[in-house]
Amino acid sequence: MEPSPEQSPHHVYPDHWEADVVLRDGGTARIRPITTDDAERLVSFYEQVSPESKYYRFFAPYPRLSAKDVHRFTHHDYVDRVGLAVTVGGEFIATVRYDRIDAHGRPASAPADEAEVAFLVQDAHQGRGVASALLEHIAAVARERGIRRFAAEVLPANNKMIKVFRDAGYTQQRTFEDGSVHLTLDLEPTAESLAVQRAREQRAEARSVQRLLAPGSVAVIGAGRTPGGVGRTVLRNLLGAGFTGRTYAVNSALAAGQDTIDGVPAHRSLGEIGEPVDLAVVAVPAERVPEAVADCGEHGVQGLVVLSAGYAEWGAEGRERQRELVRQARSYGMRIIGPNAFGIINNSEAVRLNASLAPERPASGRIGLFTQSGAIGIALLSGLYRRGAGLSTFISAGNRADISGNDFLQYWYEDPDTDVALLYLESLGNPRKFTRLARRTAAVKPVVVVKGARHSGFTPPGHAVPVSRIPDATVSALMRQAGVIRVDTVTEMVDAGLLLAGQPLPAGGRVAILGNSESLGLLTYDACLAEGLRPRPPRDLTTAATPQDFRDALAEALADEGCDAVIVTAIPWVGEDGEAEKGDGEVLATALHTASAAGPAKPVAVVHVEIGGLAEALAAATSTVAQQRPAPVPGRPPATSATTPPATSAATPPPVAPPPGGTDTAPAATAPEGARAAGRIPAYPAAERAVRALAEAVKYAQWRRQAAVPGKVPEFLDDTIDEPGAAARIDALLGEDPDPRGRPLDHDEARELLACYGITVRPTLPAPDAEAAVAAAARLGYPVALKTTAPHLRHRADLGGVRLDLATESAVRRAYGELTDLLGKPAELRPVVQAMAPRGVDTVVRATIDPAAGAVLSFGLAGAPSELLGDTAHRLVPATDRDAAELIRSIRAAPVLFGWRGSAPVDTAALEELLLRVSLLVDDHPEVVSVALEPVVVATQGLTVLGASVRLSPPPARTDLGPRRLSNY
Repeated sequence: MEPSPEQSPHHVYPDHWEADVVLRDGGTARIRPITTDDAERLVSFYEQVSPESKYYRFFAPYPRLSAKDVHRFTHHDYVDRVGLAVTVGGEFIATVRYDRIDAHGRPASAPADEAEVAFLVQDAHQGRGVASALLEHIAAVARERGIRRFAAEVLPANNKMIKVFRDAGYTQQRTFEDGSVHLTLDLEPTAESLAVQRAREQRAEARSVQRLLAPGSVAVIGAGRTPGGVGRTVLRNLLGAGFTGRTYAVNSALAAGQDTIDGVPAHRSLGEIGEPVDLAVVAVPAERVPEAVADCGEHGVQGLVVLSAGYAEWGAEGRERQRELVRQARSYGMRIIGPNAFGIINNSEAVRLNASLAPERPASGRIGLFTQSGAIGIALLSGLYRRGAGLSTFISAGNRADISGNDFLQYWYEDPDTDVALLYLESLGNPRKFTRLARRTAAVKPVVVVKGARHSGFTPPGHAVPVSRIPDATVSALMRQAGVIRVDTVTEMVDAGLLLAGQPLPAGGRVAILGNSESLGLLTYDACLAEGLRPRPPRDLTTAATPQDFRDALAEALADEGCDAVIVTAIPWVGEDGEAEKGDGEVLATALHTASAAGPAKPVAVVHVEIGGLAEALAAATSTVAQQRPAPVPGRPPATSATTPPATSAATPPPVAPPPGGTDTAPAATAPEGARAAGRIPAYPAAERAVRALAEAVKYAQWRRQAAVPGKVPEFLDDTIDEPGAAARIDALLGEDPDPRGRPLDHDEARELLACYGITVRPTLPAPDAEAAVAAAARLGYPVALKTTAPHLRHRADLGGVRLDLATESAVRRAYGELTDLLGKPAELRPVVQAMAPRGVDTVVRATIDPAAGAVLSFGLAGAPSELLGDTAHRLVPATDRDAAELIRSIRAAPVLFGWRGSAPVDTAALEELLLRVSLLVDDHPEVVSVALEPVVVATQGLTVLGASVRLSPPPARTDLGPRRLSNY
């Protein structure tokens, strides 16, 4: 919607201000700049506003807009005068406008940094969070245009608008003047405003998912007149699951007189139904989907599950068709699962929804499952069914053009019916948001992820995804930092999910092993050691052991304070007649359930070989009492589920949950940790699988305990941090018209910038010839190092480009001659001289800005072995003191820093401080897109930075810090 030249003589239409947002009730709307073409829309919108709302806006009766008003409200320069509109179905439902003013309240231009702001929301849409979303976006626009404060005049009776400003979280002042409330808001984001924004985002997106999972009515569009076909299959599955709401079939080709399909009321269009429809399952050919979507939008459908194929998976034409599908659906306020989806399932007894192609609704349970692949979804459903596991919800999103795993993390976060979230992902459309949401969700319940297409660089068809340059190992490390349990296969995901959903979290890694097979016990013992657990010697009950013996041994192990978890190994036992008992698994399961339920809350897993019925019996809960839900955490909103809409009031996010194994009350929707769970004991056909699942639970429990008392981003209170000075240097180095590709800093420039953050780089002096090298050594003081700085030789001591401990002039001359004879002319080698540093361990500290993941801090030992083995640790910026400590301890070669083989431990405290200073630099100045300190020699006392490279670039966009918006399509 481009404006005319008359409208914007100085600035073109700012299309980057356009955004789709999710409102408080879960519906969507579009926010965009108002243009000269909107005159009729504005008039129509104003006519639908009540006299009371008009009075609140203009402080007087104002029944209609004059032609002058319409012109003023639709003509903007997008700098000093800006208007935004919220649209649904192409029509306005709300507007906001700011006008830049001077200190006296008169119209002004820059450098004036204050603007008067006013809102108007259609009465039918008040209470949906429209004004709050508009405030976020108009504030972001104002900051972009150099405006730092908003001023607003509000009548005292206009409580809704006053509340919008009060709850926004911005620093504000309020006075009462001339019968109105005068509000001034500082637009600089605060911790509170960001927390409010994210809390609203969570509730809105969770509500949008809840509307899909708990509809009051479902229409299957494309239900065939004869058995077979996708639509008819979904209709049959809906009926077979016992959906508690109303069900309709829609087929535009119904024969005359046909008014039912499979006993369900059938209609030619949604308009014929005559009642509201909440969810539409679309199963028509792709070319007919736009007509179906329009029919849904015009009749108030809240969400769509699009099973139809023929979209982005079919190439460029399909990608454009998919983008148009999302645009069309969002224009009506609807969200989409799909296209090319397998469907959704909600096992709540209040809903019993199976709007999928899965013929059987899986058993009810505590696991939520999201997958981007229908084939993987089928395999996971089958695997969970065989293992006796139950699901709370299942979503197979297909091309995930709209709703993604992030949305379901928002929903599962406070869903009391879900204790564990399992996700199969082939891409991360918004990695920064995923990491943030995963960290928050993992603080209250486990999040287990399998990442497909790890090495192919695959991106979801038709979805705008930032390209990441970081390797998969780094992605895995960042997930671990966020508390995500990252596994390699869907089998491992199911294994971990079963243990986490049915058993309490372990307090540590001490494992008791007992069973009736010495060999199986030894295999389990070895597997525990391989996974970093601390197993006790296996207890062999002998092959003559009875179920009673298993029960007594398990009870004893659980009662042992030196044991955190128990793995039971079992093979068919020998009966009194000498025959192996293969089929009586129920007897053993009962014995294990009895001991487990009576003992302390510790996880129990079973490894079995050919014991019929054991896995099924163990998966069955022995108690008919419903699993108790822990009491709410003070300050946390009551948990909600797909049967109860989430709270929608604006508030700050709930506190992080306390860790497992403690005495504090856990938040809603976590497995009980102070008492035995409902009795589902996971069974595994191999020791390695059971141990791997337990090891993941141990690591996750440790993360939970640490997350309860999060690390801190330290504030360096000495005079070594000069943030304004660094900002001034960066501005000067980039210049007024910076190259978008950025620019590397030379040695001196990098040293000066790093010095602003207390990072001292040992100076070097150029040595274009032997005489210059000798002079440089004399100036720096012996002993010195002579090294090349040519790009192909930098940090490559293995190629002979470095000479150390040169203590005399003759040694310098000799080393210089050897370098030039061996490697080339001085002009090619670019030799430099540097004073020797105290002996220590050579390390590397790096920070880079990845377009997808954000700023990443990395650490490893210097040298070819570490690079070859990929022995580098990573953390997201800003790093906390705990992150820095973990960073240097998480590499495989970390023992070298702590006195390996009798060597002296190095000064890791100084190393941690250096990591934090680098983190602070790149966090404070997004223009610093790359920092590499190599080598950093860490001695027993202190450290020395011998080399540094820095790259500057115009700061990349930070979508995670801006106003709420849905992903681009």
